[in-house]
Amino acid sequence: MTPQEYVEEVLSLVERIPEGRVTSYGAIADALTDRSGRNSPRQIGGIMSRHGGGVPWHRVVNSSGGLPPGHEQEARARLLAEGVPMRGERVVMTKAFWTPVI
Repeated sequence: MTPQEYVEEVLSLVERIPEGRVTSYGAIADALTDRSGRNSPRQIGGIMSRHGGGVPWHRVVNSSGGLPPGHEQEARARLLAEGVPMRGERVVMTKAFWTPVI
């Protein structure tokens, strides 16, 4: 899989996250490991920061429910509007987590 194909696969997965749910950078990396040979949550974060503006970027959080760095306020507002359960500044992952499947 080329780097551009990997970016496209990441964005395609993010587009499929249902409203009111979230997934993590690591879950996206894990879902694409077999097809891509890559498994780096940090790489997913980089892809999201450079290419994620056209997809529901606010639905991708860290594994402990932390919001996208530098965009916490907007992400929180969007997630709350979708009914995502929050505890303080974190998503309640046990209730909102969506497992990406290829």
